[in-house]
Amino acid sequence: MTDDDEPDMDALEAALSGASLDVEADDGGERSEGVFLVTHADEGSAVVRNVDSGQVHTLSTNPGVEEGDAVEGVVAPDPPMNVSWQLVEIDDRRSVPIERSSESPTRQSLDIAADQPTGELARRERAGEGEIHVLTVPEADTERAVEDVVSDDVTRARALRMGVDRVEVRSAPGVVVVRYMP
Repeated sequence: MTDDDEPDMDALEAALSGASLDVEADDGGERSEGVFLVTHADEGSAVVRNVDSGQVHTLSTNPGVEEGDAVEGVVAPDPPMNVSWQLVEIDDRRSVPIERSSESPTRQSLDIAADQPTGELARRERAGEGEIHVLTVPEADTERAVEDVVSDDVTRARALRMGVDRVEVRSAPGVVVVRYMP
């Protein structure tokens, strides 16, 4: 067997393992396209998480993003080691504010909470676009639960997956209502 007859070992390994090679010729590595939440940012680098897959990418440079930003775009690995990434394309950049409202939950939300045990979550579609999540918590823990929801990246990532523009959190003793709204 000559060198020309040698099989491509990477392709062979990928075929045997059931994986596919998704290599772009222009950058030498796999590109990932999607909506990313910036979970950390400083002057020199940033960390982004794909809101659909959960995959985390450490960016070797900060292209001007801030923690909490949502970026729709493409990340690609830095050659030659492919252990860090760069944001190579930005289609859209925005923030999804999570606001704590001084308004009480609606009667509908309170009725939902009254019918469920403490520690449960009920999801309902909003009239129009978005969802309403009603959480029942011990009354003494209501304030802490509100703070957890407001500061949690999961809340922001969920809003991005839904395609909504803002999140409003309302509460009453023992009830936390998260409204995902356009």
